[in-house]
Amino acid sequence: MARMPSAERRRQLTEAAIRAMARDGVARTTTRSIAAEAGVSLSVFHYCFDSKQALVEAVITTLTDHSVTVVKQALRPRSTLVETVRAGFQAYWDHVRAHPDEHMLTYELTQYALREPGFEHLARRQYELYGAAYTELIDGLRRTMGLRLAVPAPVLARYLAAMTDGLTLNYLVLGDESAWTDILDTVTAHIASLVQDDVRRA
Repeated sequence: MARMPSAERRRQLTEAAIRAMARDGVARTTTRSIAAEAGVSLSVFHYCFDSKQALVEAVITTLTDHSVTVVKQALRPRSTLVETVRAGFQAYWDHVRAHPDEHMLTYELTQYALREPGFEHLARRQYELYGAAYTELIDGLRRTMGLRLAVPAPVLARYLAAMTDGLTLNYLVLGDESAWTDILDTVTAHIASLVQDDVRRA
């Protein structure tokens, strides 16, 4: 087995855990199955992660990064604020449609953490990550486009996290891709108005 830096090995195992959990479910995924998925020995797994809590936290962080990365790449200033915001939502939505199992896993991880004694803080950590990710995206857009917000950034970040959380679960349950163009347009117009109102007053 080729040697690799421990940080890279952790990433390898975390991605393997995501694949295994998305396929088999969180409760049925074992350290042995994750090691097998990654093609490493069980001792390598235990060298990289000293507890299941550490693994679950790494999985939660990585899943969040998957979504945030595609949004960051799309959320560059365009000719109008509406076009800019819409591009970010579209990038996220394309990721949901391309990787529904990953997004379903995020909900399963929340329930697992809330029900498993000693893991409850990981559910809180998961939603704190969502808020922090949106705050970073909002602050970046505010700097690059010279915007002001009609509501405080932390409030808008939590609102966006709650909204996308609900919309994603709704899609995973109901499907119906044809409805989402109009839904995303409605959400985009609403979010843009929270910024444009303040800009007009400035």
